Amino acid sequence: MASQSGFLVISDITGYTMFLSKSELNHAQEILQSLLELLIDHNRPPLIISRTAGDAVISYALGGGAIGGQTFVELMENTYVAFRRAIEMMVMNNTCRCNACANVSALDLKFFIQHGEFGIQKLAGHDELVGSDVNLLHRLLKNRVKEATGVAAYTLYTDSAIRALGLEGFTASLAPHRESYEHLGDVALWVQDMRPVWEQKKAEQIITIPPERVLVEVSAEIALPPHQVWDYLVAPEFASVIIGSDRQEITHRHNGRVVSGSVYLCYHGKQVIRRTILQWRPFEEMITEDLTPLPTYYVPVRYSLTPTAKGTRVTQTFGKGRGALSLIGDFVMKRMGKQAQIDIDKFRDVVEADWRAKQP
Repeated sequence: MASQSGFLVISDITGYTMFLSKSELNHAQEILQSLLELLIDHNRPPLIISRTAGDAVISYALGGGAIGGQTFVELMENTYVAFRRAIEMMVMNNTCRCNACANVSALDLKFFIQHGEFGIQKLAGHDELVGSDVNLLHRLLKNRVKEATGVAAYTLYTDSAIRALGLEGFTASLAPHRESYEHLGDVALWVQDMRPVWEQKKAEQIITIPPERVLVEVSAEIALPPHQVWDYLVAPEFASVIIGSDRQEITHRHNGRVVSGSVYLCYHGKQVIRRTILQWRPFEEMITEDLTPLPTYYVPVRYSLTPTAKGTRVTQTFGKGRGALSLIGDFVMKRMGKQAQIDIDKFRDVVEADWRAKQP
């Protein structure tokens, strides 16, 4: 059995035991099955499901095929938002008076993330993960996080997982924590409170480009799921392809992460163009406002990701600009549709080629 390295993840439904003890079994099982199916659906590649264990889904991601650190964090956040939305819909649409339906709002979700070495054994039709780092992951389920921090719904990262994410400054938004386990000693941990993630998503105001303000729209279908296409779309070395720049770099990060307000600096020879992020909705869309070579002429650009039978359709939409030279700028932009389609097709080809090259 060869040793592997990568991320180890447990997605654990909180309040499961109490929910079962106070609820009618048939309805409780239906609700929990629905929530477990949601977790399974959101354990997306490069995450591979090892198995389910009652109220939890255990998965792993091999190091060589891992996505970027921020996209990994956003996968966890996106799963939590989907879970909370499902709970909210169950409560809103509830017409049943049974205890199971009344108690569903007490359920919540936690994530436990470790990075290390592990072996994979085929056992009873699933991948059984073994090794010291796997043992630590399971030990983390018993902790004092709520008592120490007051946080009930969280993602608990080991220090090795934080280092593997490579997000410098990310820990500024996390709470440090320590646990001690027999035979394993003291373990340095980081706690991310997931409730603010849900509250921010609920309060999110959607920006859009109205149809009457669209100048150019191009698209390409890529044979990868949305979260992996997103990982390429926001990476500077691949974003350069779709923009047609020599290179790009990102500034104005917040706690190590790219967010609304972050800026892409696009280098075209000696010229630098700023792309300021106005809207950041992981795996769905990004809207930037781009300062063009025409002085004071700013163009809104929307990148939307739509799941398809073959993968994901990426659509790039250029809206009417603002500024003193908007009439001239809009005229120039309309004539760039052909080049925009060439660039997005090239982006598709580069992304698919890179993904194939990374597969074992």
